Amino acid sequence: MALVLSLQLLTLWPLCHAVLVPSVPPASYPKPWLGAQPAAVVTPGVNVTLKCRAPQAAWRFALFKPGEIAPLLFRDVSSELAEFFLEEVTPAQGGSYRCSYRRPDWAPGVWSQPSDALELLVTSEVLGRVTETYRDSAQPWADFPLLGARAPGTYSCYCHTPSAPYVLSQRSEPLVVSWDDSGSSDYTQGNLIRLGLAGLVLIALGTLVALDRRSQNRSPGGVHP
Repeated sequence: MALVLSLQLLTLWPLCHAVLVPSVPPASYPKPWLGAQPAAVVTPGVNVTLKCRAPQAAWRFALFKPGEIAPLLFRDVSSELAEFFLEEVTPAQGGSYRCSYRRPDWAPGVWSQPSDALELLVTSEVLGRVTETYRDSAQPWADFPLLGARAPGTYSCYCHTPSAPYVLSQRSEPLVVSWDDSGSSDYTQGNLIRLGLAGLVLIALGTLVALDRRSQNRSPGGVHP
């Protein structure tokens, strides 16, 4: 009896394992989009929601870290969006995350292509608030005006096409914008030097004019008795 039960469990194990672990799917199952709320860079203790959005209505979503055997979390929802809640995150929870989805009419064990990797950074060195700005553009570029001249920080950008609104491109290389007060002070100091030199020139010219007038007022014959 024990031998029969063991054989039955061994027979069922591949099926259970196929359901739990997303397999490599065909390219016809498009990948979802994975984002973080409030941001992908947070301080320890913040509640983070990872949102996995599929390009079509799905039945089950899985969140996992690349390199691990099994997904971290599952969500059974009959919609295009699933939310995975990470409460009071710690630096150990940082890293790369991906998500996949499956539909009930797909073959058992078949999942979608995994989303692009989302890098979650949990650090106490976040100096300011992380914000996101969106721009619609028909060109292969977009302009993001900064509010005022002083907008220091690290900036990156993504893009997506109308045909794949939930598929973001790879993140651009970070651009560090800094504000250097030394340039402003040097400029002010240079202006002061120029004003000082101009003042000295005016004083010298005034002195020359006064001496010239004084010499003109003198008698041509020199000093009278």
